[in-house]
Amino acid sequence: MSLFTKAEIRQINDCYDDLKREIGKRFDAERMEKVGKAFLFANAAHDGIRRKSGEPYIIHPIAVATVVARDLGLGATSVIAAILHDVVEDTDYSTEDIRNLFGENVARIVDGLTKLSGEMDTRQALTLKKMLMTLSDDVRVILIKLADRLHNMRTLESLPPLKQLKVSGETLYLYAPLAHRLGLYAIKNELEELSFKFKHPEDYKHLLYQLHDQEEKRNYLVNEFIAPIQLRLAEEGIECTVTHRLKSMFSIWTKMHTKGVTFDEVYDLLAIRIILKAKPNISEKRQCFEVLSLVTDIYPPKPDRIRDWITMPRANGYESLHVTVMGPQGKWVEVQIRTERMDQIAEYGFAAHYRYKDAPAPENELDRWIERIRDHLENSEYDAFEFLDEFKLDLFASEIVVFTPKGKTIKLPKGATVIDVAYEIHTNLGNKCIGAKINQKLVPPSHVLQNGDQVEILTSENQIPQQQWLSFITTAKAKSKVKNALRSEKKQHLEAGRELVEEAIKKHKAPLVANTIKKIIAHYNLNNKEQLFSEVGMGIIQLDDLGKILSLKSRNKFIKYWNITFRGKDKGIEIPGEEEPGEDATGLLDKQKPFLLKENPDKIAYSLAKCCNPIPGDDVIGYISSGDHVIIHKKICPKAEKLVASRSDKIITAEWTKFKKLSYLTRLNLNGFDRIGLVSDITTIISKLHSINMRSVKFDTHDGLFEGDLFLYIHNTEDLNILIGELAKVKGINKVTRVENLND
Repeated sequence: MSLFTKAEIRQINDCYDDLKREIGKRFDAERMEKVGKAFLFANAAHDGIRRKSGEPYIIHPIAVATVVARDLGLGATSVIAAILHDVVEDTDYSTEDIRNLFGENVARIVDGLTKLSGEMDTRQALTLKKMLMTLSDDVRVILIKLADRLHNMRTLESLPPLKQLKVSGETLYLYAPLAHRLGLYAIKNELEELSFKFKHPEDYKHLLYQLHDQEEKRNYLVNEFIAPIQLRLAEEGIECTVTHRLKSMFSIWTKMHTKGVTFDEVYDLLAIRIILKAKPNISEKRQCFEVLSLVTDIYPPKPDRIRDWITMPRANGYESLHVTVMGPQGKWVEVQIRTERMDQIAEYGFAAHYRYKDAPAPENELDRWIERIRDHLENSEYDAFEFLDEFKLDLFASEIVVFTPKGKTIKLPKGATVIDVAYEIHTNLGNKCIGAKINQKLVPPSHVLQNGDQVEILTSENQIPQQQWLSFITTAKAKSKVKNALRSEKKQHLEAGRELVEEAIKKHKAPLVANTIKKIIAHYNLNNKEQLFSEVGMGIIQLDDLGKILSLKSRNKFIKYWNITFRGKDKGIEIPGEEEPGEDATGLLDKQKPFLLKENPDKIAYSLAKCCNPIPGDDVIGYISSGDHVIIHKKICPKAEKLVASRSDKIITAEWTKFKKLSYLTRLNLNGFDRIGLVSDITTIISKLHSINMRSVKFDTHDGLFEGDLFLYIHNTEDLNILIGELAKVKGINKVTRVENLND
């Protein structure tokens, strides 16, 4: 007897009927029977359990299975695993039960999808690491996880605002790039759009209105642009479909923020897609280039905006020709040319279409990427958060291709350096790298590579990995190899230092106890015994005056009495008792309510993050950094996005109150045409606005153009926006942009 109402049972059966209609087109009777068995089992296991929205929980796994079947094109094993993916986590059934009833393959996938128990701040990273362990053997784990995340995002309205913020932040930070890396563009775009909707609701509504307002004008431009192309292709007897795609709202919003442009200045809102029905026995590449030639006969191309992803596909299998041409009304329009096969891969991912067909697939970039993940996982010294950072590095969107001296191609993220390519070739080559010859020119290890460079790595047997390499390398593989080498070296220093310290203490006939070590640590203003052993092992500390240190009994008593905590060289000391200990913020904070930012904080102190420099009125969040302190970040701050994704239990919503006294340093960048009196006009405007004070002005002029920075003290974003509006009216000024980093 079910614990659900008759209406809820009908709702469950309707959802399952939708799934059956989807898979019935491809599955035979035997597979349908297995899916039915999985549904009955999961339905009974989740009986009476409801989601936050109030609907029966079983609807969620059915919906995930539908995405797996319809959008990813996976088979019966994946559909069954999707139906069962929450059974082990949320019910009393075990992985062993799944194995006995549905077989080893299903059990392995479900186990890979099952969340780990533990604290919220580590569970996300640990869960990802566990999934990736399974990914190295079976990519279906990640594909089903992405389908699971997609349905969760589609139903996010039922969660409270703080939870919406955390889930959407995690999705943007990790899951959308992961979908991109696997070539799942349709899923990636929907994840980004939904995350944008919940993370920045006001910006989302405003942009939606702007797009709707220009829809009629946009459709007219599309029809005017497409008509001559369709006519020419028909004359040439080329069978194809010509469609158009609007740039996603998230991509538009991101470009506006990163490039500092307005909505009207985003020129690539539209992309025209030409999808060919490829003729047999003729190269698909040749047919696509023939169409490219016809398009550029009609519309002149932009020379630096032609991309050939057919000759050299992206790492996720994406193939297409891209060209940006000058269309009617002086508008730039991107044209994408591909075959039906390429379009399937572009929309639904190479990973989902090649691995589970009857014919074996050739090795490709995706296989090599999975192999790199396997290499990372074999390093047991990674903690979960470090692994998350390393893994995120490899979810790059922009790629370059470089060549070895023998002509072998290597794909790397944009911004990769000589060290990155050295480690990509071989670990020992990276460890011994002292530089390279780039196109026959000598360059240092930190040199940033350009697309098409030919790279010859130079080595020395005396070279070892350097700490400073970590500041400029970009690939996860290189970073992990350098860290491994540094860890190994540090371990050797620690062991050698420990032996030297213990021998020195015994030599002076002092007791080998914790207080003796603490006395030495305090003398050298170190943080802990590991730092002491390491610096002694490296020869930084010689212990020549150890006898004097050990004889200072009075100092030891002083340390013990005051309980001094040394914070490291040049960082001062903390003496408890000089001020009342602060209360624990986690006990005072109600995480369900916004943290109110006041000019005079009550019991919980907060500070404004230096990475993004928020001011009153900015859309912000809080991060609980310690027991009695909250750091305020702008929501669009990259560091905040990372914290939301990996440390969500320490994230709180925050709201500004009225700020009347305090002002905050803000930087504006201006550029335009230079003229006499320009600086005077700018300073006059600032002086008339009584709520704003100017700290400094830095201007540089060249060939009649100027660029400069204003450093101002401002109360809030309202005053800032008024100032930007007034400055934009000044003759000669082309653009006024707020700069988040005050030090660049």
